[in-house]
Amino acid sequence: MRLLHTSDWHLGHTLYDVSREAEHAAFLTWLLDTLESQEVDALLVAGDIFDTANPSAEAQAAWYHFIARARRTLPKLDVVVVGGNHDSAARLDAPDPLFHALGVRVVGGLPRHRGGLELERLVVPVHDARGKVGAWVAAVPYLRPSDLPSVPDGEGDRLVEGVRSVYADVLEGARRRRRSGQALVAMGHCYMTGSELSELSERKILGGNQHALPVDLFPEDVAYAALGHLHKAQRVGGREGVRYSGSPLPLSLSEAHYRHQVLVLDVEDGVLTQVRPLSVPRTTDMMRVPARDAAPLSEVLELLAALPACEAGAPESMRPYLEVCVSLPRPEPALRHKVEKALEGRAARLVKLTPFYTGTGGALADVRPGLSLRERTPEDVFLARYARDFKEAPSAGLLESFHALLTQVQEDAS
Repeated sequence: MRLLHTSDWHLGHTLYDVSREAEHAAFLTWLLDTLESQEVDALLVAGDIFDTANPSAEAQAAWYHFIARARRTLPKLDVVVVGGNHDSAARLDAPDPLFHALGVRVVGGLPRHRGGLELERLVVPVHDARGKVGAWVAAVPYLRPSDLPSVPDGEGDRLVEGVRSVYADVLEGARRRRRSGQALVAMGHCYMTGSELSELSERKILGGNQHALPVDLFPEDVAYAALGHLHKAQRVGGREGVRYSGSPLPLSLSEAHYRHQVLVLDVEDGVLTQVRPLSVPRTTDMMRVPARDAAPLSEVLELLAALPACEAGAPESMRPYLEVCVSLPRPEPALRHKVEKALEGRAARLVKLTPFYTGTGGALADVRPGLSLRERTPEDVFLARYARDFKEAPSAGLLESFHALLTQVQEDAS
C-alpha cells in the first residue's frame, strides 16, 4: 500500500503580519491533486494543523474544506491526523463524531478511558487499494507532561520514560491487532535526539533539549514512524523509516532554503520498501538583500533598484517576501523611508528590515574600566553607548544637540 506523510501545516500563520492564506490554499489544492495522482491509500498528518490554539475562522474553514474535498474526490482514502503542540487538543477532538462518520481519524489529545489509554481511538487500521487492512497506525498526538504516567524513582528521566511508556502501550495495542503481511506504523509530534531544530519558528518541547526523545522509542518492527514538529525534513538516527516530513511552507525567513516536501512511502507485506520526497511548489518566493551578511546602505539601495519590477495585475499574495540587511556605521534616521523609496515599483514586498550595527558591541564598563557610574560624565556615557552601535564617531551636529538637551535637563532640574 502507499501512504503520504506530511505535518506542520500551521494554517492561519502570518509572516510579519502578512497572511499566508493564499499559499496554504495552493498547497492544499496541490496536496489533493498529489494524493490522487500518486494513488495514495492513506494520508498521515503528524500535528500542528493550526498555527495557534485559537485559530481564525479562515484557518478552520481551510481545514474543514480540505477534509470535505478529500472525501468527495477520494472516498476510499484513509486519513489519520494527530494533534501538535500548536494545536488545541480539545478543538481538534470536538468534531470527532462527524469525522468518525466520514472515516477520518483525528486524535487531538491523548484519550483515556477508565484510567487507561483509549486504544480504540489511538490504534487505527488503514486500507490498501483492495480495501484490505494493510497497516495499523499507532496515532500518538503531542504528549504534554500531564498526559504521562508516573515513573518510579531511579528508572530514568520521568518525562522521557513516561513518553516511552505511552508509545509502548499504543504500539503493543497495534501489534495485538496486526496480522501477517500488515505493517506497523507510528505517528508522533515530538522532538527527537539527533535532529536539527529551526532557529526561529520552532521551540523545544516536553521540558527542553534535555528531554529530547531517543530513536529507540520506535522498535525495529515499526515499519515507519511519521513525525511532526521540526520544519526541516530529516531522518532521525540514520534510520530510513523514522522521519520528519518537514513543513510544506517556510514558516520563517530562516527556513527559505529548506526543502519543503511531503513523503510518499510504500509498504509491502508489512515492510517499508521505498520513501520518496515530493517537493511542494512554492507560490511565493523569499528574498534577502544582500544574499548574505549585510551591506552599506548605498550598496543596498542599488541592489533594491535592480530588483524585478512588479507586473501589472499580479496578485499581492505572489509578490516575494523581502528581508533587507543594512550595515550602519552611523545613525540613519531615514533608513526605512530610503529603503521603501528604492522599492517603489518593485515586485518584492518588504517584511523585515534588519540593521547590523558596526560598533564595538561593548558595555559601558568596558570603556575606561575601573570608573564607577558616579565618576562618569553624561558625555562619557553617551559616547560609550554610541560606540557600542556605530563604528564612526558622532558628528559635531549630534554632539551639539546632545549638549543642548543635557543643558535643558540640568536647568529644569535646578
